[in-house]
Amino acid sequence: MSTEHSHFSAELFDFLVELAHNNNREWFQSNKRRYEEVARQPALRFIQDVEPRLRELSPHLVADPRPVGGSLFRINRDIRFSADKSPYKTVVGMSFGHDRAAAGPAPGLYLQIGPEDTFGGGGIHMADTATLNRIRDAIVARSDAWQSIVSAPGFQPAFAPMGESLKRAPQGYDPSHRHIEDLKRKSYVWHVHFTDAEVCAAGFLDRYLAACAAANDFDRFLARALGKPW
Repeated sequence: MSTEHSHFSAELFDFLVELAHNNNREWFQSNKRRYEEVARQPALRFIQDVEPRLRELSPHLVADPRPVGGSLFRINRDIRFSADKSPYKTVVGMSFGHDRAAAGPAPGLYLQIGPEDTFGGGGIHMADTATLNRIRDAIVARSDAWQSIVSAPGFQPAFAPMGESLKRAPQGYDPSHRHIEDLKRKSYVWHVHFTDAEVCAAGFLDRYLAACAAANDFDRFLARALGKPW
């Protein structure tokens, strides 16, 4: 089933650009109705519409359209420990996490929408050493499967350039292993970028889901490595 209508409009990007130049409570309060109409409500509709489609990829992915406490990130920034005291985010963020994430690290999906800065992604970001080593052990144990997944033409461009790496092989791993560059990664994530025009076009939800589907074997591999169902 495809979703032919558009969820977002150019007005969303206009609002976010203006917010970036007027990032203060007075301006936001006077433009709160715009935020609701062009950002918050369209994002909640997107989350509601994407939910059954994500469950086709994995029944363990959670798309929660509740206005508070769901998949949509709050527009307010946490400025308690930040030198930047701007009170509002200038992007719209959505997270589609794993339903077993409370029991330990698990791969999930993400969507960020911003002016010339929209991307979908997923995986495991900047995990602790124990989590990374479980993934590394799985890469060593299932090297052929890993090679097939990360070299797939539909996925390889989204994964190859992503994330920071160690300078040397992680302790306990063979520096000459054929996947040593992947074993040195500090994150196992993928990103696909979208243009503003793509976000506003009919079928953007389908484009996002196509990117998630291309990464599904990768996310399943990570879940299995971490003892989670997918």
